[in-house]
Amino acid sequence: MSGMKRREFIGLLGGAAVAWPLAAQAQQSPVPVIGYLSGSAPGASAQTLGAFREGLGQTGYVEGRNLTIEYRWAEGQYDRLPALAADLVGRKVDLIAATGRDLAARAAKSASGTIPIIFTSGDDPVLTGLVTSLARPSGNLTGVSLFVVELHAKRLELMTELVPQARAVALLVNPNSPQTERVVQAMAAAAGSKGLQLHILKAADENEIAAAFASLAALQVGALIQQADPFFIQRRHQLTLLAARHAIPTIYEGRQFPEAGGLMSYGISIPQMYHQLGVYSGRILKGEKPSDLPVMQPTKFQLVVNRDAAKVIGLTIPESFLLRADEVIE
Repeated sequence: MSGMKRREFIGLLGGAAVAWPLAAQAQQSPVPVIGYLSGSAPGASAQTLGAFREGLGQTGYVEGRNLTIEYRWAEGQYDRLPALAADLVGRKVDLIAATGRDLAARAAKSASGTIPIIFTSGDDPVLTGLVTSLARPSGNLTGVSLFVVELHAKRLELMTELVPQARAVALLVNPNSPQTERVVQAMAAAAGSKGLQLHILKAADENEIAAAFASLAALQVGALIQQADPFFIQRRHQLTLLAARHAIPTIYEGRQFPEAGGLMSYGISIPQMYHQLGVYSGRILKGEKPSDLPVMQPTKFQLVVNRDAAKVIGLTIPESFLLRADEVIE
């Protein structure tokens, strides 16, 4: 072998010796793992989970390619959340996405004071102790506040506009929700200011939901406001079917209900907020701290009306009301 060829050969070997360890290191780089903790069920979360993945994709993370997601579903059995959160911590995930409102967030916070946590909160996260400030959350948590409690009074206002003859209204609540007491207080004040009688109906399973609707006629209720809660989202088909069967005008928290045949909904765009949670997750995986990311608050609210559902219960919706809607489902 000539001197020139020998030198070239040795140079190639040296380059390969450097390249092989680098390639091996790249192959061994750990793929980040997100623990997705939800109080809901997979089927009921398909749309929001898709939005969450889209947000992650915006930051360059794609599940199955450069990201792993470990899913833990409580399926409405909220007492399972602490154990599910502890399991994710034991698996040493890089981030926990605590979704399905406050109970999941509380379970995640109790399970770890170091793993970054993003959450959805139906209540004021400062009031409930999740964070110390919306602008500067501190600690290892940040996320989004969904204004769940405050929006119930607005839903009552919309319902009384649509059914002005109602003298008594009902509020359907989940007694196991941490927001229930505050929601009842807010609704009692709103109903009292309008001179309306308010009936509180509690339901924590399918049989109790059916019993609550069966009691409406005897109570002479003219309209129903449903508490915003993941438990009810999972049972939206039963709820909208019963509302139609009992011909009771009902307002819900989100578009999923008019899509399922409900009369109308007023609230934030939940998929949009989950998209932002995905973006926040990606930013944290890239090195940002939860304490530097302000708790997000929605600025846009959607009124969705199902005109066919109104016809089913014999309700005429004024054209002026329809013009105010962000979407009318025919």
